[in-house]
Amino acid sequence: MALQIHQFPCLQDNYSWLVHEPEAQLTAVIDTPEVAPILRALEETGWRLTHILNTHWHPDHAGGNEELKARTGCEVIGPRGEAKRIPALDRAVGEGDEVKFGAAAAKVFDVPGHTAGHIAYWFAGEKVAFVGDTLFALGCGRLFEGTAQQMWTSLKKLMALPPETKVYCAHEYTQSNARFALSVDGGNPDLVARAKEIDAMRAKGVPTVPSSIGLELKTNPFLRAADLQFQRGLGMEGADPVEVFAETRRRKDKF
Repeated sequence: MALQIHQFPCLQDNYSWLVHEPEAQLTAVIDTPEVAPILRALEETGWRLTHILNTHWHPDHAGGNEELKARTGCEVIGPRGEAKRIPALDRAVGEGDEVKFGAAAAKVFDVPGHTAGHIAYWFAGEKVAFVGDTLFALGCGRLFEGTAQQMWTSLKKLMALPPETKVYCAHEYTQSNARFALSVDGGNPDLVARAKEIDAMRAKGVPTVPSSIGLELKTNPFLRAADLQFQRGLGMEGADPVEVFAETRRRKDKF
């Protein structure tokens, strides 16, 4: 594996990651929720920050850009669709672009829904995807700036990645997401087993992130909108998956 990934918590429930390519001595941070933990992680690893990879404009994802760039001179890369809202942006990227990172490279996907210009980074060679707030372990982002159709289309892009792809989402929401998932898909034995495992992990303070595409496909209700068994549980058998997704999102918003 060309990349080394160092995960650490920020703010109340955010995660951030240092992504290090040892051959070229490059280090990126995925989003900048909080400066102090990022600087601490750099000190602990001995890595020098060369890049910021932003997924979207929200302050708990891009709020540390300016200070980190001033301190390190790093290059800030972020979504083209939100270029005017990303602090200190140097390079805007979007669907189909490739971010070369030493011996590794990330393919960029436009995944709007949570925000209008949200992007995700897929390092195919390393089988890892940094998905921001589009896809969560057992959940998905709220539709603050997009429609259900947009978000379902975005999620389908991520669902099409290889099942072994590790999914690095930006928040530790998994235990609460599991409680909701059981309310709409409680007959799913894979979900029941996963929920028990999550409870045990959180009782020990163990992160539930990263997940994997394969695990999410089996257990995440927002990815099961086209599944007849899931539709049947909602009383929506045979409905358009977009409508099923929208109804699932509405229920989660009220849960």
